[in-house]
Amino acid sequence: MGGIEISDGLKRKLRSAEWVTAFTGAGISAESGVPTFRGEDGLWKKFKPEELANFGAFMRNPELVWEWYAYRRELIGKTQPNAGHLALAQMEHRYPHMAVITQNVDNLHRRAGSTVVHELHGNIERNYCTGCGKYVSEDFMARQTSAPKCPNCRGLIRPDVVWFGEMLPVDEWNKSVSTAERADVLFVIGTSAIVYPAASLPVIAKRAGAYVVEINIERTEFSSEADEVLLGPSASILPQILECANKEG
Repeated sequence: MGGIEISDGLKRKLRSAEWVTAFTGAGISAESGVPTFRGEDGLWKKFKPEELANFGAFMRNPELVWEWYAYRRELIGKTQPNAGHLALAQMEHRYPHMAVITQNVDNLHRRAGSTVVHELHGNIERNYCTGCGKYVSEDFMARQTSAPKCPNCRGLIRPDVVWFGEMLPVDEWNKSVSTAERADVLFVIGTSAIVYPAASLPVIAKRAGAYVVEINIERTEFSSEADEVLLGPSASILPQILECANKEG
């Protein structure tokens, strides 16, 4: 694991902070092997995600959309949280207030052990009824062989993810804004930070006084706004940050 240069300023912030927040995007999941689902093999090369991940497509052809999501869940199920996910989870033992805000739907943060996770785009492992709004169990879903219908009202069940054209979940968004506003240190990890409204969170945090650290494999449009930029894989950088935070003095 190659070492990185952590500034004295960040070291001081890491050791004095009480509120730490991580804002994560597709980059941290890609390091676990989660595909972006653009240009996949076989049948799915014929479709763009926008053509499948929207409510209209689901209502027109629920079987096709569910087949795609079954494929996605199968691929995600084969991946594991990486050292970056694990380091963020371990920060809960270091800081009184540690939270993750994520744009990812793969559930890897929770699987790594993080308990305070605000999911802006939902979670592919959860499903709910479009009719009565009730969530259904994983056991129920495992028994389905076609587009599932609600055991209560027979309405169509859909994945609990935000589709194109849909608003972010209000509760998760409000919690994310509140978390960003309280952060002493905010990590922006594996995201281009250009898709709004989520991209406004680092700006909100910085305006509220947070020390904002970008972690990515390359510079982004947000890099010039960050207080510090650490280039490289988050699976390498985050464990080093955790080690630094745990050192005294």
